Amino acid sequence: MSDFLHRAAELDRADPLARCRAGFHLPTDTIYLDGNSLGPISRRAEAALHRVAEEWRTLGIGGWLHANPPWLALPETIAARLAPLLGAAPEQIALTASTTVNLHQLLATLFEPGAVRKAILADELNFASDLHAIGSHLRLRGLDPARHLRKVRSRDGRTLDEEAIVAALTDDVQLAVLPAVLYTSGQWLDVSRITRRARARGIVIGWDCSHSIGAVPHELDDGDADFAFWCSYKHLNAGPGAVAGLYLNRRHFDRKPGLAGWWGVRADRRFALRHEHEPADGAAALHIGTPHILSLAPLQGALEDFADAGGIGPLREKSLALTQLLLDAAKAELASLGITLATPPEPARRGGHVALVHPEAWRLCQALRAAGVVADCRPPDILRLAPAPLYNSHGECVEAVARLRTILESGSHLAFPSTLAPVT
Repeated sequence: MSDFLHRAAELDRADPLARCRAGFHLPTDTIYLDGNSLGPISRRAEAALHRVAEEWRTLGIGGWLHANPPWLALPETIAARLAPLLGAAPEQIALTASTTVNLHQLLATLFEPGAVRKAILADELNFASDLHAIGSHLRLRGLDPARHLRKVRSRDGRTLDEEAIVAALTDDVQLAVLPAVLYTSGQWLDVSRITRRARARGIVIGWDCSHSIGAVPHELDDGDADFAFWCSYKHLNAGPGAVAGLYLNRRHFDRKPGLAGWWGVRADRRFALRHEHEPADGAAALHIGTPHILSLAPLQGALEDFADAGGIGPLREKSLALTQLLLDAAKAELASLGITLATPPEPARRGGHVALVHPEAWRLCQALRAAGVVADCRPPDILRLAPAPLYNSHGECVEAVARLRTILESGSHLAFPSTLAPVT
């Protein structure tokens, strides 16, 4: 490991983002590599949450108009800060609800089955909740998911062949929902290329950016995506159950929301409380209920961390260095111990986490946590390591591999349960 330790030390000495680590509350004596599942709280996110709680305490209902910024405008205020991470205009972003609720809203608004085009295209590696939502939505439209939910198949069970995706964009598909970064392997799809091919075939296409936002740059506008949706608690570090978001291309602004609610009404007419829905301009029309102010606040603080780091450019550069070091060290040190790699080696095809494959991935995950490395597992055999450029060092990546090697060599992971215990 000496060569990797030397390489990591050099990278850490030259790291312009090393200063950002002090802005986070990290577990003591622990290497936290699980930010792709739940990002840790930053001091700015914590301060924003405390600020809003104090405004609630001192202003009460007056916080809607007199907080700083006013709660009425908080979703739009934060959308403007988030826009650069998505390559979109603020008016195309709505910060609202949860990831799956937002997918339901987008399907309700944009899915228009016709005489020929009745299918929705997804993939078999997509996050289960997306597939649950699509299946239930098809049933609501009187369609059979067994016939009308199409899934792009994976050749290896971990990555997707982009040519297979393009080939699946057939004439009977009306809408496609795909992951920008696969939550299992960390594969980053060529979003712009696939979007162009879908649009050329008259297919509405949207992207689940839950595992890509905050980790890789996006160009939703230039790439001409129809819609996108994401969560905020992973790479964005906004906290458990944080407010999610959606993107709606401006060419769809004239559509009425599929699921209408009072917060999607024009701001100047919202409190008129008319029974007729008067949609707001832009993506704001897809709001349903009152904004979750206490869940929005940490996102505002967390985005200050991104701005302080210089935006997604410097963060992506360091992220690639971190994941490359992990891949190189794992290949050199763990291959002889049964570890293989599921993450694409090409930087242009790699998201923000590394997926290691081993039949005892769950036991290895537990053993790593006992050894002071927080990682996670995705069944049946993927161990995920997610180094975050805001708070992880290159040295931590090498140390995590060293601890994993010790576990494998000693067999200490075999003392842990082989299956996830049910929650009771």
